[in-house]
Amino acid sequence: MKTVLTKEQIKQQIKENNVRFIRLQFTDLLGTIKNVEIPLSQLDKALNNEMVFDGSSIEGFVRIEESDMKLYPDLDTFTVFPWTSDKGKVARFICDIYNPDGTPFAGCPRYNLKRNLKLMEEMGFTTFNIGAEPEFFLFKLNGNGEPSLELNDHGGYFDLSPTDLGENCRRDIVLELEEMGFEIEASHHEVAPGQHEIDFKYSDAIKHADDIQTFKLVVKTIARKHNLHATFMAKPLIGVNGSGMHCNLSLFKENSNLFFTEDDKMQLSEAAYQFIAGILEHAPAYTAITNPTVNSYKRLVPGYEAPCYVAWSSANRSPLVRIPSSRGLSTRVEVRSVDPTANPYLALSALLVSGLDGIKRGLKAPQAIDQNIYRMDKEERRANGIQDLPATLFEALSALKKDDVIINSLGKHLYKHFIRAKKVEWDMFRVEVHPWERKQYLQMY
Repeated sequence: MKTVLTKEQIKQQIKENNVRFIRLQFTDLLGTIKNVEIPLSQLDKALNNEMVFDGSSIEGFVRIEESDMKLYPDLDTFTVFPWTSDKGKVARFICDIYNPDGTPFAGCPRYNLKRNLKLMEEMGFTTFNIGAEPEFFLFKLNGNGEPSLELNDHGGYFDLSPTDLGENCRRDIVLELEEMGFEIEASHHEVAPGQHEIDFKYSDAIKHADDIQTFKLVVKTIARKHNLHATFMAKPLIGVNGSGMHCNLSLFKENSNLFFTEDDKMQLSEAAYQFIAGILEHAPAYTAITNPTVNSYKRLVPGYEAPCYVAWSSANRSPLVRIPSSRGLSTRVEVRSVDPTANPYLALSALLVSGLDGIKRGLKAPQAIDQNIYRMDKEERRANGIQDLPATLFEALSALKKDDVIINSLGKHLYKHFIRAKKVEWDMFRVEVHPWERKQYLQMY
């Protein structure tokens, strides 16, 4: 249930925790956390939605001639950062962005997710529950305090000390998250050396997107206290698994999971099959949003446990979509392609709208693929109706431009600025001369 903190309760918590500064936090188009920090003397102004900032300096926001934007703090996101100084702690609110006239700003990713959730509610669903699994790498800092490519461990999946030297850092991250109200379900070393995962409890879409952003901030902050750099880059190292952010999705009406039924062989409802069909149909287009960097596509290749084919299954982990074995309230659709560089508000919007489109149109899910797709050749995949995911950011952007459903999930403002920013990113990559090219061609030619 959503709690409702009052202004008086917040002020009491501030007094009890000796809070001296407040961060008004929001997320830009590319998923980067931004904030305006204010002293306690400005708290009433912030609580009355009167804090103004220059939106023209933020990626994907507004032009310089229309720069003034307002921050509206969500009172229920108030939290005190436990690692800050006892002499005066820092607390934060997560904010929505509004226009000066008091209307929601169409370029605010958080508001955009709320807009799409209203479409869901109009279809009779009440909650879009999410359980995300963001992975990250830990690298040592060099003598100048900058990230190196030196790993602090050479552990593997579920290893422990002394092989897993990131264990103490991971434990401290968990302690800080728990103090901030996170319910941690598991913490372990992942498959690749230096790679880690901390799983926290599922929640509704807005809270979970907020939690993903908070999680990233805490991981990076605590890692630095251990003289480490935490990165959510999709594929920082060649030859090992990249970092994913598997997203477990379910639709509820009140307390009922609408993906579950006892009347089906797999105990999946008609709505679940239709949702899966929508997720599969729109996958090429939303991949630009769920895998938004040039580097994202170095992870989506065969052989490293990341999906690169559009299919679904309940029995193996090679397809894009997997149905975990739990049923009842835990029945869910797991989308495995998403990586943690994605803006969670935009990624969840795209996934939600894709699934809802499948339900609206009554799409039929294709046959489940229960064999290892990585071992199929191209002809076998074609015979089974298996499509490839985009192989580059350019291909994904091309697919996005052709899919009105996913474009509408972003809205005109976010779509225009997203395409523009990603085209610049692709062009920068395209014209760069990379070390591999010099190694391959410099002496040969």
